[in-house]
Amino acid sequence: MTPKALMVQGTTSDAGKSTLVTALCRHYHRQGVSVAPFKPQNMALNSAVTLDGGEIGRAQAVQAAACGLPAHSDMNPVLLKPNTDTTAQVIIHGQVLQNQSAVQYHDYKKVAKQAVLESWQRLTARYQTVIVEGAGSPAEINLRAGDIANMGFAEAVDCPVILIADIDRGGVFAHIVGTLALLSASEQQRVIGFVINRFRGDIALLQPGLDWLESETGKPVLAVLPYLHDLYLEAEDALCSRHAVSSSKTAFTIVVPHLPSFSNHTDFDPLQLHPGVQVVFAKSPEHIDGADLVILPGSKSVRSDLARLKQQGWESFIHRHLRYGGKLLGICGGFQMLGSAIHDPHGLEGEPGSAEGLNLLTFETTLQTHKRLRQMSGFFAHQSVPVAGYEIHMGISQGPALNRPLFNLASEDDGAISLDNQVAGSYLHGLFDVPAACDALLNWAGYQQQHAVDFNALRESGIDRITDSWAEHCDFAKLDQALRQFYRQSDERTALSTALNDFSS
Repeated sequence: MTPKALMVQGTTSDAGKSTLVTALCRHYHRQGVSVAPFKPQNMALNSAVTLDGGEIGRAQAVQAAACGLPAHSDMNPVLLKPNTDTTAQVIIHGQVLQNQSAVQYHDYKKVAKQAVLESWQRLTARYQTVIVEGAGSPAEINLRAGDIANMGFAEAVDCPVILIADIDRGGVFAHIVGTLALLSASEQQRVIGFVINRFRGDIALLQPGLDWLESETGKPVLAVLPYLHDLYLEAEDALCSRHAVSSSKTAFTIVVPHLPSFSNHTDFDPLQLHPGVQVVFAKSPEHIDGADLVILPGSKSVRSDLARLKQQGWESFIHRHLRYGGKLLGICGGFQMLGSAIHDPHGLEGEPGSAEGLNLLTFETTLQTHKRLRQMSGFFAHQSVPVAGYEIHMGISQGPALNRPLFNLASEDDGAISLDNQVAGSYLHGLFDVPAACDALLNWAGYQQQHAVDFNALRESGIDRITDSWAEHCDFAKLDQALRQFYRQSDERTALSTALNDFSS
């Protein structure tokens, strides 16, 4: 049975919600179903630029690819990008609204809910099926009031829910039963079954627990998905180096300062997967023996990250690295740090003011209220090597260093490269996704071999792999039965509600 809509919620963060939604999207796409992904509210620093000029969570862009669709801002109508532990940039329908504190956003949820429902209505009108991803866990009872991310949304649109739990963490039965216990009666009825994720071992040893769980809850276990080793899918938020391939002492070493507001760390996934490269994420340079290339990453709060960079001793490390002939690359916020100054007159990323940059390239950056969101392509300056990526930034840079651009893009030049060829920067995220561009940048940094990973092919392989696993391990008879029961009860609820309304009028 093909559902009109189906939501995946997790017992914990990182239970596998994004992965399962991706698998479901590709599964229905394979069946010839017109399907789209949806996440009402996301909190993440990994984002993607959509064709309609919006910004959404990175996971929803991957899920769109699983559906054979370009990413659209309706697929993630509310995106929160943390500035600090208590504030975040609020993005509605792909566009920046403002910075809000946690308390301010809690009060704003009623307005955000309307944006969510507008996007939902557009998607459900256009596609046969919409697969929805929850956020965190529905058992976070302190956030229940005004919830638009989990059960609050599911209740509003009358959507069935699959609950997924990660057995690799331990305590999987407690996670499932405990989560159900914290739901209201109507929310419990909405859960049509469970998926247990990342199982290792003999399923026969797990079977008594599965039997108990179904008996205790009256709900089916729809699938037990195995732990898939060496699976690659872009992470939604948390920085992870589990995909790194090379740990050889002879590997080409790339050092990336791990700053507090590190954003779009998926930029580094192709490098972590590169067979000849070792990527080191370091919070301090104290234990770094050396580097072939240092990359300053994107940042959600450039001035505060720049201050932290200097406090931790990275500035002297970088100067020493350059004296010994090493190369330095800045991406987006990291590129802005390379200049002489960063100005934030409107206080977009903190208190209004200015900060001195690293003075490695002669330009200054001024943060402006309009965020530039666009997909770009072109070539390396004075070369025929193609490059493609996306821009997500609020800064406008000006200065003589920009007269030596790193890239010639379709509509304008981008970035800069120093006269001595040691320091370069660009506003483009996703620089290493195109194999030819990855090879060219590593060649500039001193790595002579051509071994870049075909990143898009690898992502497609990962999507197909998790979909094959779902197709193999899902009990589709149980799923179809659970969906039919849910929709039958939904029709009964609708009929009862209509009758009560008619009676009261």
